[in-house]
Amino acid sequence: MQFTAGQIAQYIGGEVDGDADVAVSSFAKIEEGTPGTLTFLANPKYTHFIYGTQASIVLVRKDFVAEQPVAATLIRVGDPYSALARLLEVASQAMRPQLSGIEQPSYIAEDAELGEGCYVGAFAYIGHGAKIGKNVKIYPQAYVGAGVSIGDDTVLYAGVKVYHGCNIGARCVIHSGAVIGADGFGFAPDAQGVYHKIEQIGIVEIDDDVEIGANTTVDRATMGRTHICRGVKLDNLIQVAHNVEIGHDTVMASQVGIAGSTKIGSGCMVGGQVGFAGHIDVADGTFIGAQSGLAKGTDAGARIMGSPAMPMGEYARMLAYQKKLGALFARVDELERRINSQKYE
Repeated sequence: MQFTAGQIAQYIGGEVDGDADVAVSSFAKIEEGTPGTLTFLANPKYTHFIYGTQASIVLVRKDFVAEQPVAATLIRVGDPYSALARLLEVASQAMRPQLSGIEQPSYIAEDAELGEGCYVGAFAYIGHGAKIGKNVKIYPQAYVGAGVSIGDDTVLYAGVKVYHGCNIGARCVIHSGAVIGADGFGFAPDAQGVYHKIEQIGIVEIDDDVEIGANTTVDRATMGRTHICRGVKLDNLIQVAHNVEIGHDTVMASQVGIAGSTKIGSGCMVGGQVGFAGHIDVADGTFIGAQSGLAKGTDAGARIMGSPAMPMGEYARMLAYQKKLGALFARVDELERRINSQKYE
């Protein structure tokens, strides 16, 4: 499908600067743009690419001022990245296969409830008492355990496993290989040091509009629930332990590990490979840099990094000092050599 600059601008509330009739049919990065593609400029360090890009349309900020001629048609918007996200969503929906019906072989328990417009792929399993909402997509080889509840318009991609009793809200997306509701890591040693399993009898509860990446695991609670609040976005390969709570609209990059009973607030941003100790409270709006380690809670709006985590300004100063350590040690060695040489003169 092709869309003109005028049509696109009308959809995203932008202003055309150039040929409103130029048409595009696909997307490209600004440095790789070709005729018939749309791209965007949001990061100033990529500005130099706009003067040579072959893309037909470029989304730019309303206040963008070109220092050289630009061949492409510009669409001026408040936030190019957000505008691009809206367009990508439309394109994705148009490209996504429109699946419906129940493929065979698959297993659906007699007392399971499926809403209208559901899709169940081949070799999927839906257990006793499961309640599946309208327009839910359950891809091949997915497992939905007994008593699971899934809200309208949610998608479970191939190979997702949802253990018994867990609840998933509406409009969620759970990517391949994710496991929801496996046992939390609970063991207690006896007098001889032999570990015995502590049964995990709680559930996982996932609210509406959550997205969970491939091979991420969310463990069921020992008692009560592990709770993922509305709008949370979890990347691939994340471990969420038993009884963890993640507040609404928090986002986490890949390989984060959260130990049991930790509470993470709303609107937090967590970089890749961050580790959380158990039983700590992370306040709303906390920003945590990649590879940080948290052994204690934070104040609201904190910006921290490092292991152990510290304020980002302090961490930056520490790194600057570390870079000078080699020269400092060399200087100390030289001073010691001079002092020692003077003792014997």
